[in-house]
Amino acid sequence: MGEGTDVVGVILCGGEGARLRPLTYYFQKTLLPVGSSHKPVLEYVLRLLKYHGIEEAVLLVGYKHEQVKHYFGDGERLGMKLTYVIDDPKLGGTGGALLNAYRKGALGEENTLLIYYADILSDIDLRDLLLSHRREGATATLAVSKGYRVPVGVVEVEEGTRKIMRFREKPVLDLLVGIGILALEGQALEHLERLNTSLGRDKLDLMGDFLPYLIEKGLKVQAYLTSAFWYDMGSIEAYEKLKPEVVDKFLGFLLKP
Repeated sequence: MGEGTDVVGVILCGGEGARLRPLTYYFQKTLLPVGSSHKPVLEYVLRLLKYHGIEEAVLLVGYKHEQVKHYFGDGERLGMKLTYVIDDPKLGGTGGALLNAYRKGALGEENTLLIYYADILSDIDLRDLLLSHRREGATATLAVSKGYRVPVGVVEVEEGTRKIMRFREKPVLDLLVGIGILALEGQALEHLERLNTSLGRDKLDLMGDFLPYLIEKGLKVQAYLTSAFWYDMGSIEAYEKLKPEVVDKFLGFLLKP
């Protein structure tokens, strides 16, 4: 937030990146270079946090975590304080990674957490998202965008005959979609622990399990509608299609001294 130190970035960057193979057989997916400067995806994420006044971040790492630690170290090069929590293989999924960090004392209940999926590139105004989160008194605030383009053709079929009535190539959906960035009050981590106990399984998803649980419990979960650039770089096809000039156009400001 700039004026305070109670916001901590939480970066989810422990996945194996199966959809980015064979590249991820050799590299941690968040270290794949993008843009004409060939900076890692994760560097753009961290620089965005720093740009908006978030100078402390906890990186939830797992697969090839040594590469991430070696590249970013303690964060001094970026003017940040970085710490690392290695995922517990017994706690799978994004929710499991967050719960593991909470159990290890890396995340405090007194903090507001800015949770960021590290394979998302965006120029979203994180400062404004956090201001909205606090103004609304929300437990969680999810960044959402509309105008998502489906990466495949969509077919409408006549019921009973299988006759194609309509075909739309990669249509734009008039729906709100989450973009993998959210603010969360640290106190809500107690609910994550309870959810894990109630589910009784070894995999827990933030979006699929935790946010619906908070809503069910009557806690305030808000949407932050943004028209900012965002790009999901989670597949080999998406990575190949990401042009360097697009990264430079929307995120080049993060590399300026």
